[in-house]
Amino acid sequence: MLLVLVGSPSARAEEVRERASLRLRYGVALRNGAQADVGPGLTYDGFTPNDLAAVGSVWAGSWLGGWAAVQREGFDLKEGSLRITGGSLLRASVGPKVRTWLGPLRAEVGAGYGFAQLPHFGASSEPVLSRGVRHAALVTGSLRLPLFTRLEVEARGEVPVSLAVRDSAGTKAEAKGFAAGGALLFPLTGTQRWSGTLLVDFQHVQDTVTLADGTRSEQRMRRVGAALELAWNDAPEARAPEPAPLPARAPAGGLSLQVLDLESGAPLSGARVVLVSGGVEGAPREADAQGTLEDVELPPGDVVARVSVEGYEPAEGRVTVEDGGRVALAVRARKLPPATGGLKITVVSAGNGVPLPGVRLTVGTVEVRTDLKGEAWVKALPPGPVSVVAKSQGYRVAEEAAVIVAGQETKLSVPLASERKGEPATLTGQVRSARGGKPVAATLLIPQAKVKARTDAKGAFTFKVKGGTYRITISARGYLSQSKLVTLKDGEQVIFNVDLFPRQRR
Repeated sequence: MLLVLVGSPSARAEEVRERASLRLRYGVALRNGAQADVGPGLTYDGFTPNDLAAVGSVWAGSWLGGWAAVQREGFDLKEGSLRITGGSLLRASVGPKVRTWLGPLRAEVGAGYGFAQLPHFGASSEPVLSRGVRHAALVTGSLRLPLFTRLEVEARGEVPVSLAVRDSAGTKAEAKGFAAGGALLFPLTGTQRWSGTLLVDFQHVQDTVTLADGTRSEQRMRRVGAALELAWNDAPEARAPEPAPLPARAPAGGLSLQVLDLESGAPLSGARVVLVSGGVEGAPREADAQGTLEDVELPPGDVVARVSVEGYEPAEGRVTVEDGGRVALAVRARKLPPATGGLKITVVSAGNGVPLPGVRLTVGTVEVRTDLKGEAWVKALPPGPVSVVAKSQGYRVAEEAAVIVAGQETKLSVPLASERKGEPATLTGQVRSARGGKPVAATLLIPQAKVKARTDAKGAFTFKVKGGTYRITISARGYLSQSKLVTLKDGEQVIFNVDLFPRQRR
């Protein structure tokens, strides 16, 4: 509340003039992380230069806009002065965002799409930088507050909601993380149409990747750098010409006007009123805190009151002023509807693509069912990410995510896989050497299912078991044995590859 009271309306007007900006950053990164797998594991930390980023924003009006960003991360894994592996990683994001002001505090919130390459290292005994890929719905936010002597401070953050994650071989994986940062802004120079700002920038990023074989890679980065931001502004508005005065004649009547909310009847303070009398438009007037204009003197005749209030549709009222009389007029304005979006969902069978009617869908807090064409619509959803859960008898439950855009209809296709209960699960895979990847002749033992299988000459194996959770022991001459847990569902086909480490020679 204190920020609202001390906020400068003129400063906020200057911020509203911003129509586009471009921020270019160069810095360094301090990185550390760890990978846990069936091998000896890996920990690392280090200093990496040449951390580059570019962020662009465009505003369509005073509050609605969009952004696009791209960032390159340099990466070097060293042991002493010896470089073991390295390369670069890429991040990119795009989406809509909105901005608002609370006094001098400027707030921005966005929801869009984020792409990121995440590092993992295969067998940590012989690490090679591999790049996993994360596709995510991205939620971002920032706050900017002016300080003394025109300096500003900025805080920002982003959280990805993973949509699809793959490792470097294209196998499905899991990932989570977040980013938070801040900056100190030093204004440089500019004109009425553009301005330049120097930033000292800091960012903390944390990501965790879990591969299908249980390998878990976690990294943390702290980026420090300098940035230059260029902003393009609207030209200052030209002062409107003075409206033509009302006819020069002695006023003969008076008008009292009040502006009210159409639904609640509450008075609307700060309403802008233009009175048209005798076909002549008068100067704009501002209603008081009770939404009223008292005792406005006008010549006799018809009067049109045109009213505009922020957040409301334009409204007008008509009244006739009589010679020597006083009249009252109430003008009611309708509140603008909130900005929302829609979602069209199509549910099909994952096996043959046939539409599925009668599927129960839970979209956020709303429940609907698909029609005969396997389609359902949900309207008036707030902008941002929303979860969609599909349930139907005889099919597995499916959960998807969609990003709602204000004023648009988002389309989402949800495939449902049938539940094949009673059918055995199929487990296939290959046993390889962790050193070099050559096939290994091995024995696989599952005591609970009374299964004992041998691989072929290429180290491949396949067998069927009932759905459940099993402990599998893999052994081979000259290699260390391994024991792993695997969970299978009825009718499921699972690929299970194993890398065995050779026994150390004495």
